[in-house]
Amino acid sequence: MIQPAITRADITAARARIAGDVRRTPLMRIAGHQLGIDCAELWLKLEHLQVGGSFKARGMFNRMRSNPVPAAGVVIASGGNAGIAVACAARAMGVRCEVFVPEAASQAKRDKLVELGAVLTVTGAGYADALAASLARQAETGALLMHAYDQREVVIGAGTLAAEVEEDAGVPDRVLVSVGGGGLIAGVASWFQDRCWIDALEPELAPTLYRAREAGEPVDVDVSGIAADSLGARRIGSIAWELTQRYVDAAHLLSDAAIREAQLAMWKALRLAAEPAAAVPLAALQAGVVAPRSEERVLLVVCGANVDLASLRV
Repeated sequence: MIQPAITRADITAARARIAGDVRRTPLMRIAGHQLGIDCAELWLKLEHLQVGGSFKARGMFNRMRSNPVPAAGVVIASGGNAGIAVACAARAMGVRCEVFVPEAASQAKRDKLVELGAVLTVTGAGYADALAASLARQAETGALLMHAYDQREVVIGAGTLAAEVEEDAGVPDRVLVSVGGGGLIAGVASWFQDRCWIDALEPELAPTLYRAREAGEPVDVDVSGIAADSLGARRIGSIAWELTQRYVDAAHLLSDAAIREAQLAMWKALRLAAEPAAAVPLAALQAGVVAPRSEERVLLVVCGANVDLASLRV
């Protein structure tokens, strides 16, 4: 099914709708050589400082502010970050929240969900299993269904971070975005469109968009590895598939070792406590998988901070 285009006007309207709910996160601008990258500047959009610790709050608040929430509240399946964002939004709005997570979800994320007051159910080995359980629950209760990445309001909400970047610094030359189900890159690409080069980045062990581009259509893939709790969707979302076909210039895969190295580099060099998914853009640069021109200004979306801090000790 052809999805309607998401416009910058849609994203601008969402910014106004959720302005009182989310944070305008900082944009860190540093010379590329400070992280050993041959480019003019690195722009780090610090979405790990967002409400709930990830960019997901933008889409979840936009979905809930755009629709009536029934007495049964909201329900979602999530590897962790989307569930945390929904739980934050539900608490702020005073509504009930149920979250279904797979066994791959980290204990840190499970603990956070409980702390936020969500009714937590752990079920199945992967996200697809949790999604099936959440759909069954929604049919039973009539709760507002929230999707981690494949809902129009969620994608539009994600795009608001790109609008902030442009307002703060202009349009970058290149944008590097981690991909799981694709909501983040779909939103960011919908804002920048064809005004800059956009790279989609995934772990080798969770190549959702990469395999879809190879096949020419969304396909199921096996997912595992260091970033599976955030980037563990088995199939690219339908909205993200169509939008990335329009606007994303290239897709690349990164090893778990490269992602881990970048995660530690962000902590040691910048004191940014980021989860593996948030380190994937820097990993692409450090590993030479993406090689910007020396004059380029490169945007890296630091998408989440729900990390076990003990894992940053070396």
